[in-house]
Amino acid sequence: MSAALIVREAGPQLTLQDMGRPGWIAYGLSRGGAMDRLALAEGAALLGQPLGTALEMGGLGGAFEATEAMRVALTGAPMRASIDGTPVEWHAAHLLPAGAVLEIGPVTAGAWGYLSLGGGFDEPEVLGAQSAHLTANLGARIVAGARLAVGPDRGGETGRRIRAEDRFSGGTLRVVESLQTHLFPEEQRARFGQEGFTRDQRANRMGVKVVPDGAGYGVEGGLSVVSEVISPGDIQITGDGAPFVLMAECQTTGGYPRLATVIPADLPRVAQAPAGAKLGFRFVTLEEALEAEAARRRALKELPRRVEALVRDPADVPDLLSHKLVSGFSSGEHHDH
Repeated sequence: MSAALIVREAGPQLTLQDMGRPGWIAYGLSRGGAMDRLALAEGAALLGQPLGTALEMGGLGGAFEATEAMRVALTGAPMRASIDGTPVEWHAAHLLPAGAVLEIGPVTAGAWGYLSLGGGFDEPEVLGAQSAHLTANLGARIVAGARLAVGPDRGGETGRRIRAEDRFSGGTLRVVESLQTHLFPEEQRARFGQEGFTRDQRANRMGVKVVPDGAGYGVEGGLSVVSEVISPGDIQITGDGAPFVLMAECQTTGGYPRLATVIPADLPRVAQAPAGAKLGFRFVTLEEALEAEAARRRALKELPRRVEALVRDPADVPDLLSHKLVSGFSSGEHHDH
């Protein structure tokens, strides 16, 4: 029987997510995929394998048992985690022994955590991806009792960590003008780039609402616009005047006016902003946006070079002799006291 990860407990927003389904927008299906794609790339770098699928955990993780020894990587929003009761570090790769239980609690910062496995998940694909697209009823949330197939692992080191880019507490987001920015009064366009915003409690895989410190936004005369193609990062202004940043499972067309668009490089910061986080927006030119995208792609290629060994005092490992090897490397797990 092939290796599997058994879900003993499941948080309320537990799904399999990969890079989504490009190429279906003409059929009314947005790409979907992970809310924080950088976290997927960090997990792949920690495990030394190609970008694949991870368990996405919104707010709270769960408890997971390994049927065979397997490598795991924890990325995205930091969460309290332990293996058989021993705390383990986040943004790191660890060995999960056969029969051991990995417990993942609530987030301590950010919003979305990720669990990647050596060998990846070996679940069926639908329309070319394993990811659940809940809005389109493709796939479903994972619940307790699920048994997730795990692919063959070519092996590699555990006891590795990566110094993740801090994107878990809000901050300033770079935006470019949309096709409808000019419909908004000049005063609103200027104010949008100057005032502060607070991430609302209302947020899901479709979008994130942000509340302005001042008055709401809206086009002159309440003008509606022709429904046209939209994409993640677009900032719609709905009836209450609060901006709504569209995310992974956004609709493919819409008639709400769009004030601006968050550039792809800053979307992980939107996704990971917890409720109550302070956000700001700054208009940049298209040239600056393209430069930021080129820098983002370079940074992704450099991720494997940022992986480093976890250092743990052997005296702090009471079961040192029981740590088995995976392709010649020991687990090297680490935790802080």
